Amino acid sequence: MVGLGVMGRNHARILAGLDGAELVAVCDPSDEAMSWAREQHLKGYQAYEELFEREQLDAVTVAAPTRFHLELGLAALERGLNVLIEKPIAADLDEAHRLVDAANSSGLVLAVGHVERFNPAVQEMRRRLEAGEVGRIFQIHARRQGPFPLRVRDVGAVIDLATHDLDVMRYLLGVEVVRLYAETERRIHTEHEDMLNALLKFENGAVGVVQVNWLTPTKIRELAVLGERGMLQLNYLTQDLVFYENSSASSAQLPPTLLTAVSEGTFVRHDIEKAEPLRLELESFLASVALKVPAEVGGEDGLRALSLAMDLVRSGREGRVLDIAVQNGARRASR
Repeated sequence: MVGLGVMGRNHARILAGLDGAELVAVCDPSDEAMSWAREQHLKGYQAYEELFEREQLDAVTVAAPTRFHLELGLAALERGLNVLIEKPIAADLDEAHRLVDAANSSGLVLAVGHVERFNPAVQEMRRRLEAGEVGRIFQIHARRQGPFPLRVRDVGAVIDLATHDLDVMRYLLGVEVVRLYAETERRIHTEHEDMLNALLKFENGAVGVVQVNWLTPTKIRELAVLGERGMLQLNYLTQDLVFYENSSASSAQLPPTLLTAVSEGTFVRHDIEKAEPLRLELESFLASVALKVPAEVGGEDGLRALSLAMDLVRSGREGRVLDIAVQNGARRASR
């Protein structure tokens, strides 16, 4: 485990208790982190080179600041180690491509820590969307808002927060973004944007709305999918999933394309077997390593989420709509 900030310590806590894995050592350059490691009875290193040289490892998880992801990821892959790297995958697209290419060349697992994919409510929402519970999807709306996180210093709210929602939207809809527009603001924090309001258009015609900020004095983590038969709404924090039925669609005998009304119907709270998403993510990574199969959320997923986030930053900076195309697995915005 490399990087012992808030996320890294959660990684270490879970890995230390997982069956089928041994947490060999942790690594962080700070003296405070090494004191914490000793308190947890974990072997600690302050240099990753020493860790990789001295220990017999199969895999490494990286939760260091984003600017170190390329160096740490490449160093691990070059030593034959499978890697789970926290999101965002890298500081820019060139670095992300280098990590993906290195993993593909080596045949090793490269997983990216888009942890919301493993939220049980998200998993259940996907199953219900695939079963047609809302019918044709009209809109997907994400709200990820809260106070400024003291742990973040090297990226803005778009890269830190919106990458979660961009990844989840692609996962739920199964299609790519073709057009986007963003308004970004720097209201309080001076180095990076702290607010985003964005519109996305997907290949299937669905509209995405993404609202993220570091300005809201309470933590909000919500996602709603609106369709012809009703709306599914989830709360990431409580792992609740609710369906609001459009009774006009449910009772109509006409084909859905001929529906002419929307009316309030039944309210259903779906049962969710709640679990810690990070634990599920780490279990999935370890299973990929053991079985030598690609990660559930791999390097290409991390690359595409980062690319879209950077397109949003660019759209906000330039104040214009960007048309998006996918070329050889990478996303490109028109100039």
